[in-house]
Amino acid sequence: MKTNLHKVVIIVAVLNLAYFGIEFAVALSIGSVSLFADSVDFLEDSSVNFLIAIALGWSATGRARLGMVLAGILLIPGLATLWAAWGKFMAPMPPASLPLSLTGAGALAINLSCAFMLARFRAHSGSLTRAAFLSARNDTVANVAIIGTGFVTAYTHSAWPDLIVGLGIAAMNVDAAREVWRAARTEHKAAAC
Repeated sequence: MKTNLHKVVIIVAVLNLAYFGIEFAVALSIGSVSLFADSVDFLEDSSVNFLIAIALGWSATGRARLGMVLAGILLIPGLATLWAAWGKFMAPMPPASLPLSLTGAGALAINLSCAFMLARFRAHSGSLTRAAFLSARNDTVANVAIIGTGFVTAYTHSAWPDLIVGLGIAAMNVDAAREVWRAARTEHKAAAC
């Protein structure tokens, strides 16, 4: 089971890293806060999965401690999004709607694939695989919102839908970090007994 999990988290890490580059480039070219937030999240997901692959052979205490670190890492996309959102507040220009929706659809395909691969392992190795699964699951919700944002932006010609979805993605990352932190603390206490 551990060998299969190791392969899956490596595949998920590589897929996330590859799509980070695509989404980040599109986000910068069209000025999208939601794509920026999601692209940084792809980079964070890649880092989390690479760390999980390394830590699978560690003791329960070591994995629990890494789970606490991963909870902190899950906060990084939220902070990056707040920075991007501040820039959008200062110059509220709507992003191009078609590239926004198409890039969101590509991200949805990647994240659904990753969530399905990770779903059967979500209870294995505690907080580590829970962090990976929650990231992939939350990302699919964010991607559906990004696709919808493209349609709403095309209709309204407003920067606000993109900004609101970007901030929503940041809030989801904070909630996932809280869940992973709680699971890691519980594991750490159990391992110490």
